Amino acid sequence: MQLAMVGLGRMGGNMVTRLLRGGHRVVVYARTEKSVAQAVAGGAIGSKGLDDLVTKLDQTPRIVWVMVPAGKPTDDTIDQLAGLLKPGDIIIDGGNTNYQEGLRAYERCKKHGVSLVDAGTSGGVWGLEEGYCLMVGGDAAAVKQCEPIFKTLAPEGGYAHVGAPGAGHFSKMVHNGVEYGMLQAYGEGFEILKQSQFDYDLKQLAELWRHGSVVRSWLLDLAVLAFAEDPKLEKIAGYVDDTGEGRWTVQAAIDENVPAPVITLSLLARLASRQDESFSAKVIAALRNQFGGHAVKSETHA
Repeated sequence: MQLAMVGLGRMGGNMVTRLLRGGHRVVVYARTEKSVAQAVAGGAIGSKGLDDLVTKLDQTPRIVWVMVPAGKPTDDTIDQLAGLLKPGDIIIDGGNTNYQEGLRAYERCKKHGVSLVDAGTSGGVWGLEEGYCLMVGGDAAAVKQCEPIFKTLAPEGGYAHVGAPGAGHFSKMVHNGVEYGMLQAYGEGFEILKQSQFDYDLKQLAELWRHGSVVRSWLLDLAVLAFAEDPKLEKIAGYVDDTGEGRWTVQAAIDENVPAPVITLSLLARLASRQDESFSAKVIAALRNQFGGHAVKSETHA
């Protein structure tokens, strides 16, 4: 079938390639001409802007997938498209949008008669070959219309209509919160191994755990690759960023009165990773010295 893709970053560009391989006709637009040129070289149809992109969709309903950074870039893109499309057309938001912002965008689109489908998308740079896990929320009729697209992008069993508008983004948010906890557990475990008295080959252990172990997972597969490239991870800084979903998951847990200590602490650990030196640790050390006479290390300056 026919659709358009707005945003050709690390995921959007690969998604276009997978869709083209699946026989779909894809019109593309991105702010960088190079990205558009690369997609066109692969068989996509280029456009110079959102208005041009919409005019090149000649099948109804017109379907536009938005894959741009969450927040204002996504909101602005959706609002502009809603003004260009006609009643019955469909916008798919596949980015990491906060589900509450997504619901507001859904209502704005509804005023134009345009359906907004929220597709929580997981798979990263591996999705091109492995497929993308798609958690889709939205009105049933609109989701059904888009199913050939979802089934091309997803592996077998990797797509589901999970609920009403907003449900796709909410489930992807929690998915990423769970991911935070899993990553933190692996990180802590390998650090304990590294700091022990035993001279472990961490790649060997990660590979071993992939076979029959209860902690085997795709993340463990990736750990094997990481240790193969850099056995002691000396080339990478211990700074861990976040894109918002972990924070939103923790807030949702608070709103719903759900205790989520693992996910919460994994988020806080990411924040701690961004400090060259923790002032809170200085306070704790000073207080321990005051009440118990515990030794403190003096700060040295070059």
